[in-house]
Amino acid sequence: MLIDLHLHTYPKSDDSFMTPDDLIEAAKSQGLDGICLTEHDAFWSQDVIDQLSRKHDFLVMPGCEINTDAGHLLVFGLKEYVFGFHKPEFLRDAMKQQGALAIAAHPYRRRFLKDPGSQPEARAEMLQRARSDSMFSICHALEAVNGRGTPSENCFSQDLGAELGIKMTGGSDAHKLEQLGTAATHFPNPITGLDDLIQELRQGRFEAVDLRDGQGANNRANDNEPE
Repeated sequence: MLIDLHLHTYPKSDDSFMTPDDLIEAAKSQGLDGICLTEHDAFWSQDVIDQLSRKHDFLVMPGCEINTDAGHLLVFGLKEYVFGFHKPEFLRDAMKQQGALAIAAHPYRRRFLKDPGSQPEARAEMLQRARSDSMFSICHALEAVNGRGTPSENCFSQDLGAELGIKMTGGSDAHKLEQLGTAATHFPNPITGLDDLIQELRQGRFEAVDLRDGQGANNRANDNEPE
């Protein structure tokens, strides 16, 4: 299954230009098998998520992109925003209590600069500094393919993930319909809802997929089917 784990819709994310209905129909037309609505510091109720899934006959799951002092985290398994989530330690404790987990979103931000990052020594220093960032200790995975990231930015994220020895995901981070279909995460096992998603993420049964390699989601989905 191809699932986009990182998406924003209006009005819950006020910097988005997509409604949930438009996003879902576009995701279906592009061959995705499911999406996660990960608004900025805002949560969807499971009831509304279920209504959207039934209305469009499509897998929709809730998440949240939480802005912490150390960076942005895609969190799955929490139900509402609580003051204090901006502190990574506070968020870590809440996730532990509720069985939730986090993925480091666009980890190249604040950590990689194209200039002087094109210079090997400077890039190596940035990578080493990022590797020691304590935020990653509370993450179950790292977003290695961000649909709005440049090749050099995503390459940095992938190298960072390899350095950390952490599993990596992909997501479009779309705020507009034309940004959809750039990146996703492939899950070999069936996922029917949030509980399945969390279980597969926790077990590490997934991989990042860059859909900008000339293959659309429809072709990629066919490639993943058993022969």
